Amino acid sequence: MNYRKYIAMLKSNKPSRTIFAVSCIALMSALIGCNVLDTKEDIYDTDEQIKTNYQVLYDFGYAAYTRLQNRFDAIDGNLFAAVSDEAEYTLSPSNTQVFNEGSWNSTNNPDNTYAYNYEGIQAATYFLETFPNYASFLKQNRNLITQNDINNYNRDVKSIRALRFENRVLRAYFYFELLKRYGGVPLVKTRLSADSNTHLPRNTVDEVVNYIVSEIDASKDSLITNWGRDFDIGLDGRITKGAALALKSRVLLYAASPLYNPTNDVNKWKAAASAANELLSLNLYSLDNSYRDLFLGDRTAKSTETILAIRQSATNDLERKNYPIGTAGGNSGITPSHNLVSAYEYKGTPDPNDIYANRDPRLGYTIVTNNSQWNGRTIEIYAGGADNYNAKNASRTGYYLKKFLNDNLDLVQDEKRLRSWVVFRLAEIYLNYAEAMNEAYGPDANNGYALTAKEAINLVRGRTGVEMPAITTASKEEFREKVKHERRIELAFEEHRYWDLRRWKDATTVLNEPLTGVQATKNGNNFSYQVKEVEKRTFTEKMYYYPIPHSEINKSNGIVKQNPGW
Repeated sequence: MNYRKYIAMLKSNKPSRTIFAVSCIALMSALIGCNVLDTKEDIYDTDEQIKTNYQVLYDFGYAAYTRLQNRFDAIDGNLFAAVSDEAEYTLSPSNTQVFNEGSWNSTNNPDNTYAYNYEGIQAATYFLETFPNYASFLKQNRNLITQNDINNYNRDVKSIRALRFENRVLRAYFYFELLKRYGGVPLVKTRLSADSNTHLPRNTVDEVVNYIVSEIDASKDSLITNWGRDFDIGLDGRITKGAALALKSRVLLYAASPLYNPTNDVNKWKAAASAANELLSLNLYSLDNSYRDLFLGDRTAKSTETILAIRQSATNDLERKNYPIGTAGGNSGITPSHNLVSAYEYKGTPDPNDIYANRDPRLGYTIVTNNSQWNGRTIEIYAGGADNYNAKNASRTGYYLKKFLNDNLDLVQDEKRLRSWVVFRLAEIYLNYAEAMNEAYGPDANNGYALTAKEAINLVRGRTGVEMPAITTASKEEFREKVKHERRIELAFEEHRYWDLRRWKDATTVLNEPLTGVQATKNGNNFSYQVKEVEKRTFTEKMYYYPIPHSEINKSNGIVKQNPGW
């Protein structure tokens, strides 16, 4: 399609500034196309034809944001958790089953985001290269007579200047999304034209990591610190300095991990620790005082803990997909595993009559268990109960999801709430720091920083409303396991577990274990529980990296090499 049609479509569907960077997901396919490195700019009119109005800057500047994914519908229209040991997806057949059975390949990968992320990369690059003289461009077709006109112009200059650096960070983010799935990928640093050579070989993991970090470092000091406070509350959700540094922390943590760092180069762990410290030392964020409420409604985007979130309009999709089956309108969807439930520590003395009592409070904030309260009623996950596990579409694990879900929506009346997907939050950065510091210096050394690894993890465990006992483990090896455990609990269902297991190279052990659930039996006023196998899982060595899509291998004339085993 030509540019005029594309820009008209963009203007009619441009994301609302109050719900920033959420809608218009389909639009970039019209701009970039689906053939990734074969994408050419000859689908547009000439540059002179498109440079007609300063609003074009925002249209193209925001375009890459449409490739930031809301991961509430990552696979099968639901959370990615069911491809890890966190959960089981109730409905069958499903793409989740393809993953868990190990039957996916280079032509059938339910999480193939190769083209999707390159589209985001090209959208960012197109904006950066097409509009370098943005200040002059902003003067076109507008009045600069009154002081108000001048103020608006200066405001736009500041906003677009920041937007250019935001696009560099977004481009880095998309490369990370490729890296964590495929390993090294071709680095496409310039705008593709009709004459461009699109047959590019894969860069190494280290080359991609270095490029990502260099883009972040070149941009971080030119980014707005807080859009809502410093500019316009309606622009919250745009990339900030904190978001850029959070990305750097995550990227370098992955780069230091066993999958990407097979020689265990300690300097990579030191770099990861330094990156997390760089963000923490800014003191821009603080842990929310309610773990449960942090993930509900408009609190997510406004929380002092949230570094970057993708906002949605008011919706009840997640509730409809995941409410307990005994709730009118509920469909079970993602059902937590007993593998995960059993990982929640006891906080007090175990109760033989209630296996869920006196546990880490995050269990009750995250998972709906039998005989707990939900939507004004008692959950009955037993034979004859309202949430009977034998009912159609009922939970296969004996549990239901609670995290992210408003528990008081009337789905019959189509009641809705705002929702935001957290991309980065402070607790993750503390855990990144704890892991990297332990590997680089041990659990009790601070290397001149404000915190030791042990102090950082205990801040997360001690957060208001959780207040789990402090970790006192002394050895690096023991503390490593504590970090893995804490990430599993604190970040449950936020799409960290699967990638953590891969980067630690634990997936071939953990993801080959059967997924389990429980079957409850009511005995008077008490319950007994029998652990049952729900699904056998398969994860082989080759799955540590996704296969490069077969179509991309073919289009490159063999220049792009496939990952081992595929």
